[in-house]
Amino acid sequence: MTDVVTFGETMIRLSPPDHLRLEQTASLNLSAGGAELNVAAGVARLGLKSAYVSRLPSNPLGRMIANKGREFGVDVSNILWAEGERVGVYFVEYGAEPRPTRVYYDRKDSAFAHIQPGTVDWKTVFQDARLFHVGGITPALSVSAYETQKEAMIAARKAGCLVSYDVNYRAALWTVAEARKAQHPLMEYVDILITSLPDQPDVSELISGLKGNDPTDVAQKVSEKFGFKAVLVTMRKSLSAQRASLTSLAFSDGNLYTDRQYEVETIDPLGGGDACVAGFLTGYLEGDIQHAVRLGNAFSALQQTAPTDLPWPTRAEVEALIVEGGISMSR
Repeated sequence: MTDVVTFGETMIRLSPPDHLRLEQTASLNLSAGGAELNVAAGVARLGLKSAYVSRLPSNPLGRMIANKGREFGVDVSNILWAEGERVGVYFVEYGAEPRPTRVYYDRKDSAFAHIQPGTVDWKTVFQDARLFHVGGITPALSVSAYETQKEAMIAARKAGCLVSYDVNYRAALWTVAEARKAQHPLMEYVDILITSLPDQPDVSELISGLKGNDPTDVAQKVSEKFGFKAVLVTMRKSLSAQRASLTSLAFSDGNLYTDRQYEVETIDPLGGGDACVAGFLTGYLEGDIQHAVRLGNAFSALQQTAPTDLPWPTRAEVEALIVEGGISMSR
């Protein structure tokens, strides 16, 4: 039994050390990062079984990404391998007040963007799987990536899998109007919807044209309109270049689930939302939506205290933070 299957692009991540600017650095730290691999890694880190599906170039960089998944215990056996193609790259330039952290993408024409419908054996992938997780980045990368994701979502539904969808809007990839046009038809295949406020456009406006700014109101309206089993709204506010407050809430079956707000020293803000998603999906599959919200928030708070997108907190650390509200020096 696989608890969570994810599908999406992972890129090579390059960042200057010690808050150097890209223009001045003589070296770059190398890692891997991508929303769906981050979620699969987080789910595995928290104790469930996960699998990751993608298309990578058959070269050292592609193999490094697959190996990162293996390092976290993620099943990467369904990755497609492409000869003579490239992996997407992004650069992270860490900020310090008043200079913000910036991300620069070089992902056009990547191996994943060239994925085609019919090339993944979804029937095999979803055999004995409980939940399929995708998001709003993949449909923005290419028409074929969009069609492949839609094909996968339909196949997941036929296989009896729950489908979760993170809106994950990226203004660098498309406009709100383009995102709405592409994503609205996908909502009929979604059971759990995830979005972020206020960093992203209001999800109700993005996928349905509805207006609303209050997170509780947004979650309820969207849930009622589309009949989702659950809606998770993550909320993050930057207090400075290296401090943020975060929380999330969920709406399911007419009930609202909330949690405390965490103030975080953000050593690395990237991947924080994905950690929240991983924690929430873990708790949801374990049958406790209230704990799912708490698990997601605590996992996200801890994940942002160490470099790279991938989540390194342990389940024990996360559960301790939920109970104690903070971690003192451990000796």
